[in-house]
Amino acid sequence: PPGLFFGVGPSSSQCPRKPAIEPSCPMKPLYWTRIQISDKSQNATPTLWDSLEEPDIRDPSEFEYLFSKDTTQQKKKPLSETYEKKNKVKKIIKLLDGKRSQTVGILISSLHLEMKDIQQAIFNVDDSVVDLETLAALYENRAQEDELVKIRKYYETSKEEELKLLDKPEQFLHELAQIPNFAERAQCIIFRSVFSESITSLHRKVEIVTRASKGLLHMKSVKDILALILAFGNYMNGGNRTRGQADGYSLEILPKLKDVKSRDNGINLVDYVVKYYLRYYDQEAGTEKSIFPLPEPQDFFLASQVKFEDLIKDLRKLKRQLEASEKQMIVVCKESPKEYLQPFKDKLEEFFQKAKKEHKMEESHLENAQKSFETTVGYFGMKPKSGEKEITPNYVFMVWYEFCSDFKTIWKRESKAISKERLKMAQESVSKLTSEKKVETKKINPTASLKERLRQKEASVTTN
Repeated sequence: PPGLFFGVGPSSSQCPRKPAIEPSCPMKPLYWTRIQISDKSQNATPTLWDSLEEPDIRDPSEFEYLFSKDTTQQKKKPLSETYEKKNKVKKIIKLLDGKRSQTVGILISSLHLEMKDIQQAIFNVDDSVVDLETLAALYENRAQEDELVKIRKYYETSKEEELKLLDKPEQFLHELAQIPNFAERAQCIIFRSVFSESITSLHRKVEIVTRASKGLLHMKSVKDILALILAFGNYMNGGNRTRGQADGYSLEILPKLKDVKSRDNGINLVDYVVKYYLRYYDQEAGTEKSIFPLPEPQDFFLASQVKFEDLIKDLRKLKRQLEASEKQMIVVCKESPKEYLQPFKDKLEEFFQKAKKEHKMEESHLENAQKSFETTVGYFGMKPKSGEKEITPNYVFMVWYEFCSDFKTIWKRESKAISKERLKMAQESVSKLTSEKKVETKKINPTASLKERLRQKEASVTTN
């Protein structure tokens, strides 16, 4: 109806107040809602539009240039395609199978790194940014040859927009494969750490067997204690034709000594051996200078866990891995572009040179450890267990572990008791000396002359 807005409203019958404009070229439309002033609305409330003067455009040509229609007609897409573009999610291209894609996806999510960090770590043999655990995960999840063929083919045959549709795991594997000789480089860097850990572990096992064997062979106190046990045993077996008058004994008896009780069951034979040793052999018993007379029980336990056949196998395996890894380094040095060769080449060559020397040295250490063990077995006249051909470290060192554990527990207890007794005796001695020391004071006669009093005082001081 007319008069919708203060008497101003659209009307198809009224004539426009302003002349028509004819641009020299088609212009872009401006989609507004037109308002026209009616001459019949003079009595209506005036509006801005009643008095607003429209200025002339000073440079119509410039305006036409800027806002004229594009005469090139673009082919419009069907409306259905427009809706599809707005509402449909872009299709992601997957080349990996579901499980593999998920595994790589989880790895990517766990990495708080950029690809350039990984590249620098590989090129510079630097595990400060990319740790060895992460590097091992990258190596294990790298693209396999069949996967790489698919991914490369896609990159070679696809347009730029299509490449953006490739799923993240595929993109990641492709970028990783761009690092020259990634697999060989990563394998060398990882092995460098594996070798260090392996050779250190082997060395500790070899060293513990050597230390335990030499402790038994060279500690005089070990011989003293075994001699004491021999004396007590012969005394206990006196008069027995089969057990008495022994020159020695099988060390299997050592862990069983704690089961030999005194008549009143107050102590066992190990208790007595320890007490006897501390009383007659250890001049520093009960003091800080007193030293445990046997090798440490923990050394025997660790030595008992060692198997020479396993050490030999591990050393041989490590040597094969060392040789294989060195071949990987040679491949990198031959195939890698010159700009990516250093410092990888120098660092790895230095490592392999040092590693081969360490491996050879450990082989020698193992051979010496075996000889020390065999010497120890022969020294104590030990025989294999019933039904076994050889004497193993487990058999020998477990016998000593059990005995030394019992011995040390009692030794610590008795040493503490002796220490308390020494302290008590020292305190009593000091108390006795203090009570015996008496100061004799002679009474000085106040009526005596000065000369006599001085003489008496001097005599009193001299006496004291």
